[in-house]
Order: sequence, then structure tokens, then C-alpha cells
Amino acid sequence: MIKLRHLAAVSTVALTLAIAVPPASAQWIVYDPTNFSQNVLTAARELQQINNQIQMLTNQATSLVNQARNLANLPMSTLTQLQSSIAQTQSLLSQAQNVAFNVQQIQTAYSSTYGAAPTSGSNASLFALAQTRWQNSVGAFEDSLKVQAGVVGNIGTNSSAMSSLVTASQSATGALQAAQAGNQLLALQSQQLSDLVAVLAAKGRADALQQARDAATESQGQQQYKIFSTRSGYQPGNVTMFHGN
Repeated sequence: MIKLRHLAAVSTVALTLAIAVPPASAQWIVYDPTNFSQNVLTAARELQQINNQIQMLTNQATSLVNQARNLANLPMSTLTQLQSSIAQTQSLLSQAQNVAFNVQQIQTAYSSTYGAAPTSGSNASLFALAQTRWQNSVGAFEDSLKVQAGVVGNIGTNSSAMSSLVTASQSATGALQAAQAGNQLLALQSQQLSDLVAVLAAKGRADALQQARDAATESQGQQQYKIFSTRSGYQPGNVTMFHGN
């Protein structure tokens, strides 16, 4: 009886072990948290590197775009207008009458026309010199007025060019365009200064010739008075009037 019970117990234990122990061919999934964390960190680092490369490429593209803008030329130029204004003023100065803006001609004119009055010579020659000096003064004042009128005529062109350049400078997309606009503004300023110099030169020439004329006229008057005062006294003579006998 005891033996039967013992056999029953052994059978029960064997059956339990058979049920609890899985077959040898079965596979188990093992979760390793340390390895999983390392894999996640590795993937995060690789993703960050990719993001860094994308950002670097974006920065390079932006830099190239900025370089292209900085190298872009200004889409306008006022050089032709400025050269035309300067040429017009130079042309007016070159039309100076009688006594030009030339050192040699000025020296010749002062030696022959504006020097000391001759101690000898007829009244006709003295009158001719005075007439020449008057013509020089009148011509110089006319030349001065022409230059002034030409410079005033340039104001409209210069104003239009200045407005265009200021607008171009304010809307410049790069450093080169801004620099070119600034250079053209400086060129415009130089042209305006040239016009101012031309006006002052023409006005100064007219004033100088008039002052020289006044001085020469005074010298001639003194010489004529000297000649008149050294003449002999009145000599009476016969005078026939109305063709009478």
C-alpha cells in the first residue's frame, strides 16, 4: 500500500516537471536595457551629425547667395550724364572771346593792350587800344553769363542723377552695388564742384579784365593829358566859313 502511494507521488512529480519544463526547441526573447540604451544614443548621435551637416550646407548656400549679391553690379550708371555736363561746361569755357583762359594769351594781351600807355602815338591808335579793351570786357561779361547759364542748366540733370543714385544706394542688394552708388555720388559732387569752379573762373576773368581796363584807361588819360599840356600855345589862323570869299 505504501509502495503504491510512493509510485503515485513519483508519477505526479514527473508529470509536473514535464509540464513545467518547455521543449528544448523553444526560443526565449531576452530584453537587455543597457544595450538598448546604447543603441538609442548611437542613433541620436548619428541623427545629430546629419542635422549638423544639413545646417552646414544651408550656411554655405546662404554664404554663396550673399557673395553673389555682394558681387552684383549696380544696374545703372550716371557717368554718361556727368561727362555730358562736364563737356558742355568745358565747351563754354573754350569759347572765351578775345582773351582766352590761356597763360600765354593773357601775357600777350597785357603786354600789348593793358600795359602802360605809349608816350608817343596818334590819338587814333590810343582810341583803337581803348576800343579793344572795351570789347574784351564786354566779351568777358558775355562769356561769364553763358557759363553761368550752362551751369544752371546742369542743375536739372544733376538733380535727376542724384535722386536715382540715392534710390539705388538705398535699395542696393550687396556691398558692391552700395559702393558703386557711393562712387557715382562722389563723381556727381566732383562735377558740381567743377561747374562752380568754372563759374568763378569766368566771373573772375570778367572782373579782372574790367579792372585792367579801368587801370589802362586811367594810365592812357594821364598820358593824353601830359601830351596835351606840353603842346605849344594857341596859334591864330585864317578861317573860311560857308565857303565864302
